[in-house]
Amino acid sequence: MRILYIGEIVAKLGRKAVKEVLPSLISSDRIDLVIANAENLAHGRGANRQTLQEMLGAGVNYFTGGDHIFWQKDFEDYALEMPLVCPANYPEPAVGKTFGIIEQQEFKVVILNLMGRTFMNENFDSPFQKIDYLLNSVLPAGGVDSKKDFILVDFHAEASSEKVAFANYVDGRVGAVIGSHTHIPTADAQTLPQGTYFVTDAGMTGSADSVLGVKTDIILNKYLTARNQKFEWEEEGRAWFRSILIDTQTKMISRIDRLLSL
Repeated sequence: MRILYIGEIVAKLGRKAVKEVLPSLISSDRIDLVIANAENLAHGRGANRQTLQEMLGAGVNYFTGGDHIFWQKDFEDYALEMPLVCPANYPEPAVGKTFGIIEQQEFKVVILNLMGRTFMNENFDSPFQKIDYLLNSVLPAGGVDSKKDFILVDFHAEASSEKVAFANYVDGRVGAVIGSHTHIPTADAQTLPQGTYFVTDAGMTGSADSVLGVKTDIILNKYLTARNQKFEWEEEGRAWFRSILIDTQTKMISRIDRLLSL
């Protein structure tokens, strides 16, 4: 099976990049399943029904989130009906689905989303303890066989050290750990000793001529004046399409990146 994970789709330019690249990529690279991080999908903050439907129309099958996924005020109205998983280690009561299951002919693909705590919000439940609970209790109760089914974890965290530590903690117990949140891609796609595929950060799908998707002059003013600025997302110019390809048959993980002029 060939699974494509698309790094955080940021605002309008990110969505344009997906629509430009994904349909032909699915065909040329024989992609069976597309998962995308949607936490910045709707104008750089959260995901609404319209933008999720737009990406489903482009070929995305399932979405993950992060700390911004709850940004849209009516998110709770459609969170459960959309093919979207939210971070499972938010304190109860949780909003949205904490895991997603996609049935395949021979096995299930299970999608999880967890938040890191280092340099973020330490009120999150421990992702290390939460993954144990999910693997040992919640998923088996939902009919998941961790030895047979493919479990992909989107680990949304700031610190690369926490991402590496988490990946090693679950090595051999999940199929893949893909890091997200920093918007900066890393070049360390690898298979860990016990067989888990891992990359520290998939990066961002969005503006290449910006600072993490935000208009460059705004961020420069923030640094030069030490004053907060109102963010505006770059909607013109070049865009990156950032993604990770996992082939469970050949047991390979690799990057697929495209720089586009839109």
